[in-house]
Amino acid sequence: ILAAILLVVGTRGRHLALLAIGLAFAAVLSVQLGVLDEYQVDRLTAFIDDAPSNENRGVFEHQQNAQIAIGNGGMFGQGLFNGIQNRSASVPEQQTDFIFTVVGEELGFVGSTALIVLYGVLILRIWRIAALAHEYQGTLLCVGVLAMLLFQVFESIGMTIGIMPITGIPLPFVSYGGSSVLTSFMALGIVESVHMRRYA
Repeated sequence: ILAAILLVVGTRGRHLALLAIGLAFAAVLSVQLGVLDEYQVDRLTAFIDDAPSNENRGVFEHQQNAQIAIGNGGMFGQGLFNGIQNRSASVPEQQTDFIFTVVGEELGFVGSTALIVLYGVLILRIWRIAALAHEYQGTLLCVGVLAMLLFQVFESIGMTIGIMPITGIPLPFVSYGGSSVLTSFMALGIVESVHMRRYA
């Protein structure tokens, strides 16, 4: 969110690069100094580990089962509530962290694509509202909400297909959980408030 807002307000590229380098250095330092527990490091690095050790085998298998579930969906899916991997509970936390595996297996490529397209429409609408905002503050609010939702969608879907680390970020408006849904709707309420006042 911070990076998106800094980019929109016109922060120089070299300052953003320095910020990124500083964050990367802090991340490496926190791992080296043992700030994170070993299981947390395993969750963050499992997606780049081709040969898992005994310590992180469980995390690796969770990610593998998630990919198998999505692959089982094929083009049109196995039908709502008929996913084999999902019914057998091979994928952990299907209702929250790994909800996209349910979409992929039961609704297939077509259903998964439709969900991603809906997210794309939502993101484009928020971007348009940000561009039409009457005040600069409204633009920044919209950009912050856009960055939050875009990151959550990319991370949540990415961790199920193996291109992002497993972090436990919910998929907005789809994952089970009251606080996530409430926060997402409140964020969209802020965007709608900016849109209502675009001519003020």
